[in-house]
Amino acid sequence: MKFSVNRDELLRPLQQVSGVVERKQTQPILSNVLIVADADQLSLTGTDLEIELVAKISLSGEVVPGEITVPARKLLDICKSLPPGSEITVSQVEQKLVVKAGKSRFSLITLPAVDFPNLEETVGLLDFSMDPQSFIGILGQTAFSMAQQDIRHYLNGMLLEVSEGHIRSVATDGHRLALADVAIDFAGTDVEQIILPRKGVLELSRVLSDYIEPVRIAIGTNHLRVVTASFTFTSKLVDGKYPDYMRVLPKRSDRKIFANREELRQALNRVAILSNEKYRGIRVLVSNDQIQITANNPEQEEAEEQVSVTYEGDPIEVGFNVSYLLDVLNAIKEEQVVFDIADSNSSAIIYGQDNEESLYVVMPMRL
Repeated sequence: MKFSVNRDELLRPLQQVSGVVERKQTQPILSNVLIVADADQLSLTGTDLEIELVAKISLSGEVVPGEITVPARKLLDICKSLPPGSEITVSQVEQKLVVKAGKSRFSLITLPAVDFPNLEETVGLLDFSMDPQSFIGILGQTAFSMAQQDIRHYLNGMLLEVSEGHIRSVATDGHRLALADVAIDFAGTDVEQIILPRKGVLELSRVLSDYIEPVRIAIGTNHLRVVTASFTFTSKLVDGKYPDYMRVLPKRSDRKIFANREELRQALNRVAILSNEKYRGIRVLVSNDQIQITANNPEQEEAEEQVSVTYEGDPIEVGFNVSYLLDVLNAIKEEQVVFDIADSNSSAIIYGQDNEESLYVVMPMRL
């Protein structure tokens, strides 16, 4: 195997692939990246057996086809350390991969490509195209509500629900719930639900972060695959049934609080300083077009903030985890936010004014 490639063209795909590779692996080959050189194309593949990312780069000049695996992190560090614009020549010499650029020369250990694992092909259920920024938009608006290391393994991922004309993301950790919708060009009549694992959500958001061309999304019985012109991302799905999230959504009430998002967010940030570090509880009193927010901690310290709002109704006093409220306000982009709270024992529905495609539910706390 032998090929030449510009350092700048190699660096970005190599960074994407290396992000999938786990640093600590029980199988040494899973720390490697699979390099396959064909007549005019180079492909780089990284996997942790749950996620696979294949990046593609066009090649020019003399190419000797071949395939081999090398340590992903070392190859990435070498590429980063070389001067921008460097021309890199890669060749296989016996059981080593030799990387040359200018006066620099590196010799890396290899493992046979035949031993590199591949995620099996999936049986297709759905196939559609959509704008990548809209897709990672709904992932980002809900990802913070995913559970972490919950024994209910299905909560450690995100529900994706595809039906005619739209795709919805839902995440919950049992204390809060986030839901976001976006329209897609899909004419299927059935509703399909899959659970994308936490790492799949985060890695997909990362690799699509600056991608603007439409992407093809294929959903199978146990995989989700996203195909672009420059890479193919595949993630296994979480096996399990997601809770009926519609039962968690509280009934709408007539008690709505309208607040400036940034003003409220800054007030909550200040009060959070003196909240209990473990439970993060704050007390919220709403009355007479005003929210009074208070917090205290075991050291008998207290914080109090007052924020002007628009509210008509009887006073409501309720406790919340301040971190949950801040996560929601950071996710909402609208200038004005709406809190829908029926009473002191009810969960709050929160959304941006004039945008109910993204909804957030936060359960109350007993203080």
